Amino acid sequence: MPGSVGVDTLPLKRSALPIESGEGPSAKIAKCAGNPASNNGSGVNGSKPSMTKDEIVDIRRKHIGPNVPVFFPEEPLHIVRGRGQYFYDEEGHQILDCINNVCHVGHCHPHVVARAHKQMQELNTNSRYLHEEIVTYAKRLTKYLPEPLSVVYFCCTGSEANELAARMARAYSGGREIIAVDGAYHGHTQLLIDFSSYKHNHPGYEPGRGDHASVVSMPCTYRGEHRDPATAGKLYADEVQQAIDKIHAKGEKLSSFFCEGIMSCGGQIMLPEGYLKNVYKHVRDAGGLCIADEVQVGFGRVGTHFWAFETQDVVPDIVTMGKPIGNGHPLAVVVTTPKIAKAFAKTTSYFNTYGGNPVSCAVANAVLDVIEDEGLQEHALKVGEELLAGYRQLKEKHIIIGDIRGTGLMLGLDLVLNHETREPATTIAGEIIHRLKRERILVSQDGPHNNVIKLKPPMCFSSDDAKLLLSRLDFNMTEVEKKYGFAKK
Repeated sequence: MPGSVGVDTLPLKRSALPIESGEGPSAKIAKCAGNPASNNGSGVNGSKPSMTKDEIVDIRRKHIGPNVPVFFPEEPLHIVRGRGQYFYDEEGHQILDCINNVCHVGHCHPHVVARAHKQMQELNTNSRYLHEEIVTYAKRLTKYLPEPLSVVYFCCTGSEANELAARMARAYSGGREIIAVDGAYHGHTQLLIDFSSYKHNHPGYEPGRGDHASVVSMPCTYRGEHRDPATAGKLYADEVQQAIDKIHAKGEKLSSFFCEGIMSCGGQIMLPEGYLKNVYKHVRDAGGLCIADEVQVGFGRVGTHFWAFETQDVVPDIVTMGKPIGNGHPLAVVVTTPKIAKAFAKTTSYFNTYGGNPVSCAVANAVLDVIEDEGLQEHALKVGEELLAGYRQLKEKHIIIGDIRGTGLMLGLDLVLNHETREPATTIAGEIIHRLKRERILVSQDGPHNNVIKLKPPMCFSSDDAKLLLSRLDFNMTEVEKKYGFAKK
């Protein structure tokens, strides 16, 4: 792997990652990775961290809110640097990042850093002035979307994007009611928490679901009521129609239905065939809009398609994007149709101080450059298939694996104590996560029962990384099964 590149030495042209004739995606991707030999306890620019881990923890306790969590609070990580799919801690240890779907094209990708650096030196201001970056990006982005999705609104976070989408839907439909899926998370504003049961069902959250929110069952064919893949899509969609009927019965009108193409916080749930097709018909027949939340799952991560909603062969009315769009830079987008944009324009003007600023849009353009130049969607499909094949082999060997799900680099392992009852193995999932962390491999656990081991790494995650992860999962699952007395398969 090449040595690390400091911000002050980065080239300012798109050729930041030179591509020789005949190089495939894997060779191009390898250029992003860091060199552990160059880290030796140094920070981003080669200097030692100015605080110890204990000092940082002490200041956090005093000055950061107590409900602002860190990963592994009992033994938190002090991360000082990132390159490609790797973190480096304060002692220079390389850590494989299998969690970070925010730094989509890799931590500190040289081309993205260079574009941000160059634009920051030239100009950064709000979007009330003409500038090339914002219109260039809007035009490029909409080429990835089906017609008539062609009008772009810029903001800073996924929460802002989903809040704006809800406002648009209410302006267009004249309704207030929103339907979402159980276990989903769409953001942290009050409106979004109202219909995000991942948040409002939290034991310490008193208000609960909002007055104008309806929640339908998670369309899960492993744990849900409907488990036959041939019929589950329609049966789960029928619940949306039932929710619409209840909305009408109380004299209200539907505004929108929110859903991810793959449910991330729900535990990497793949929607059953025909689910969104049937749901979208019910919603549109009721005068509502269909909103696809691609904040976590978009930009080629699913491998087979650029957007997760495309796996369901549907065209939404509104698409929201965030997280990977800026590779860690705060940027988000809402894309809709000219007809919906026209209705929204009749309500009030839309202005977002930082949304669409030149630096953010330069970063977004650079991210698209890298996705295209390095073939990251195709790479996600290839490595994802390797991981799924490995997961299937692990399932043959390990009795604690109940279900394998996902596509591309958006995968999950549902761990169970009993295959017949499908009792969630939450404690075991947590133990495996912590064992891997001590081996400097970061994965996470999620889902309604917190028993799903999630994989959503930077898109430069390699075949060698996949082999390492599979090997260590195998070892640690074997150790945990011995500890808890599980019989061998």
